[in-house]
Amino acid sequence: MRKPFRSQRGAALVELALVLPLLLAVCFAITEFGRAIYTYDTLAKSARDAARYLTTQTAGSSTAWAIARNLAAYGNPAGTGPALVTGLDATNMASLVVICDPSDQPRCAANLNQGADPSINTVTVRITGFRFSPLLDVLAFTRFYGGGSSSIASIPFGDIAVTMRKL
Repeated sequence: MRKPFRSQRGAALVELALVLPLLLAVCFAITEFGRAIYTYDTLAKSARDAARYLTTQTAGSSTAWAIARNLAAYGNPAGTGPALVTGLDATNMASLVVICDPSDQPRCAANLNQGADPSINTVTVRITGFRFSPLLDVLAFTRFYGGGSSSIASIPFGDIAVTMRKL
């Protein structure tokens, strides 16, 4: 004899309800990882632009340093418009964008007279202490599923440094 057939209605909905939060968390994590890479790349490009500008300027010029900081934070010499990345703007630009050129001795002694026959001077632009802030707490699902307390408020980037030869 046959056993009575059990109804499977609603099983797919229950499975979806169990799996959907995890899939969404993975999706959001991938998106935030992509944003972090984009932000790092934007900072590296802006540091290169600032260093490239300083290679053509007089060493130690406070005006040139201000323009280079604007290039690093805003992408233009005037420092107008929105910041290239969230978290690097006029309020913290002086502490995050560090400039070393041959005029800044002894702190930047490595930028003076490098090599031999002929010796060259270099300029270094370093973005230091920048912290990326994700839009979403991608570890919230660990608290939901496992009762954990993990959270990501910000991700510290390593120093982004560019050194170029002064012309």
